Amino acid sequence: MKPSESPQTPAMRQRVQELDCQQRQTLQLEKLNRLLERVLPDSSFYQTKYGVAEKRLRSLEELTELPVLTKPELVDDQPGAAARFHHLPRQHYVRFHQTSGTSGRPMPVLDTAEDWQWWIDTWQFVLDAAEITSGDTVAMAFSFGPFIGFWTAHDAMLRRQALVIPAGGMSTVARLQLILNGGATVLCCTPTYALHLAEVARGEGIALGASQVSRIIVAGEPGGSIPEVRAQIEQAWQARVIDHSGASELGPWGVGAADGSGLFVIESEFIAETLQVGSEQPAADGELAELVLTGLGRCGGPAIRYRTGDLVRATRNHAHDCRFLFLPGGVLGRADDMLVIRGVNVFPSGIESVVRSIDGLGEFRMIATRVASMDQLEIEVEGNGEAAALLSKQLQTRLGLRVPVRAVAAGTLPRSEAKSRRLDDRR
Repeated sequence: MKPSESPQTPAMRQRVQELDCQQRQTLQLEKLNRLLERVLPDSSFYQTKYGVAEKRLRSLEELTELPVLTKPELVDDQPGAAARFHHLPRQHYVRFHQTSGTSGRPMPVLDTAEDWQWWIDTWQFVLDAAEITSGDTVAMAFSFGPFIGFWTAHDAMLRRQALVIPAGGMSTVARLQLILNGGATVLCCTPTYALHLAEVARGEGIALGASQVSRIIVAGEPGGSIPEVRAQIEQAWQARVIDHSGASELGPWGVGAADGSGLFVIESEFIAETLQVGSEQPAADGELAELVLTGLGRCGGPAIRYRTGDLVRATRNHAHDCRFLFLPGGVLGRADDMLVIRGVNVFPSGIESVVRSIDGLGEFRMIATRVASMDQLEIEVEGNGEAAALLSKQLQTRLGLRVPVRAVAAGTLPRSEAKSRRLDDRR
């Protein structure tokens, strides 16, 4: 497979997943040098960052000598200005999206037609995992606003000639009716929204198990690789969950393992590194680390050595047939969401895994405060007092933390069809 080729067929995508280390690195290096050749001469941003207008790497080890890229570097001071890594005249871009704004104000991100096609090509790895065919009907349960969401999934589905139902701009009950009446066989949404749809269906007396949905592709937040969350979704819908991860600044970089145990980085299209949390030192295999990614096919706005903010435990020592880098448990949390409570690292995803293991509990919220320079945590959860007390006990058993848990009435905590914000940081 030549570096300029996209993995256009399932057989080609299968082959790149089976490449050995040397073959994979050769492919990545050739794609990276091709990217640098196209981008550096025209990019004042990267010329300033690297101090050169042209560069060709002899090995991937030389990539680690380049400075990392962080999101604050990309944010322009002018409201509405696109991310600074864009280097082409505006008329070359055909797609406008914005980051979600969960860690600051939304940042516009643009794509050329070629870049958008690369998104669609890369999404095919996820559609392979979900076994999408032209016989499927796919419900897209998201807003279709400027956040990238499932926009590229929509176009990737069309490439497969699946029938796509855009379910934006309607209530949850209306979406449920559209999913059922439209004969959807596949659902695309966040893990939280899949659970919310199930919650509303129960309240409306709708039997989701009788629907035709057999696969649910989830993205946008941790959950698809959290066993307790995955089990709740699969039980409610009687459908298989396929996890996925991506970012507006990068593209669709992760695809879930068939057994739901974690994510693979799509290394034919991305170079992955892991750095120690709060450091630029490489992390050891399996160590809690921040994921750093270099996209290899987005020439109009390339992210090179981009600190994603995603915390993972990456390993190459795994038993899966796919030889891509594996992230057991998927994305474990965000670096800016990690709390250190009495010496214990705590993430919303870790709390959620315990919440979803207890019957009778609904949505939850983590409230972080600071007393005498010490971080404190309490949890609000929808459910009765008995279930809340059990949650407190389970948190102490599984995480080694005594955390105050307060029961609140069902339906009082906020829901979202996009990324959930379960951390209320009052520090």
